[in-house]
Amino acid sequence: MNKLSRIFALAALSTAVIAAPARAGDVKAGDLVITQAWSRATPGGAKVAGGFLTIENKGTAPDKLVAVSAEIAGKAEVHEMATDNGVMKMRPLDKGLIIEPGKTVKLAPGGYHLMLQDLKGAFKEGDKVPVTLEFERAGKVAVSLDVQGVGAQAPGGGGGMMKKMPDHSGMKM
Repeated sequence: MNKLSRIFALAALSTAVIAAPARAGDVKAGDLVITQAWSRATPGGAKVAGGFLTIENKGTAPDKLVAVSAEIAGKAEVHEMATDNGVMKMRPLDKGLIIEPGKTVKLAPGGYHLMLQDLKGAFKEGDKVPVTLEFERAGKVAVSLDVQGVGAQAPGGGGGMMKKMPDHSGMKM
């Protein structure tokens, strides 16, 4: 390989590395970067599952997650879970979830999450469950939830010393 060929090969490799997303599962939509999309496997007969992910707004204007849909679910909503006077409450965010510019919002067990209801099939560990997120500015964004084990607390099945959060995969609504 001559010197000029090596320079072109190095330039091409550098461009590929720079252009590649930080992680294979990252999804970019407008100013938003969506990472770590996952769910838990559902026990037999479960009709509800949660979806979790991280949304980073790299822009200068807020965006809002206004809806979610999934073919595997009869109903899908953006939910919030919070403790009020020692009682854990879950509710849909009818007005959406704002992602402020320069901020990151994490949808995780025990907090904001996607609630997939009236499931048409089970989530099995290792599956990828397609969902569509709808944002005010970024529009519709296709994301795949990586299905972890039944009791997973984070992508990759992590949990370790973390406080055990409620598992809603077996809830009936």
